[in-house]
Amino acid sequence: MEARKKELKETYREIKPTIESRIEEFESIWEKGNKNKIFEELTFCLFTPQSKAKKCWKAVQDLKEKELFYEGCEDAISEEINQVRFRNNKAGYFVEARDKFEASSLKDRLDRFQRPKEAREWVVENIKGLGYKEASHFLRNIGYSQELAILDRHILKNLEELDVLEKIPKTLTKKRYLDIEKKMKEFSDEIGIPLGHLDLLLWYLETGHVFK
Repeated sequence: MEARKKELKETYREIKPTIESRIEEFESIWEKGNKNKIFEELTFCLFTPQSKAKKCWKAVQDLKEKELFYEGCEDAISEEINQVRFRNNKAGYFVEARDKFEASSLKDRLDRFQRPKEAREWVVENIKGLGYKEASHFLRNIGYSQELAILDRHILKNLEELDVLEKIPKTLTKKRYLDIEKKMKEFSDEIGIPLGHLDLLLWYLETGHVFK
């Protein structure tokens, strides 16, 4: 296990500039208050469950290019995002979020919260289709917080291999999610890699790139 930790730290030193650059891109979305970018990231996170990240981001770009993103009906959107799994449900979530929240209001609403976990609770409760993983992903990608764990299957697998978890749970209840998030934060403190950096590092080890 010590060897694995050493390998983790060595890889982190190698790609730290890339990780920092990516996080700066995330944070610029929040700092510049770019309402369109915020809603694009929300859409991306609505599409990602059980789908490949790059395909989901391409789906977002395709909707924009074909002028469906802000005005397309649910059926047209579902047809366009055929590379996304469960596209009918996700098209419905997208249209509901688009109709319920003006893109310009999302930043204002999130800005009311003092703590990232409070903001995440609001997102989970108010945006259909987003659980704790997706809400954390969304808030990370818009630069709102780097202190929320994105517990997808890649991260859970690595946490198990690093003995942070005894085993991967079959389901992630709220309590389990928060417990694992706490353990991941303790591990990040132990090895001296910030939580937001650790997520991108583990993703890099699985995929070979730093993406979203």
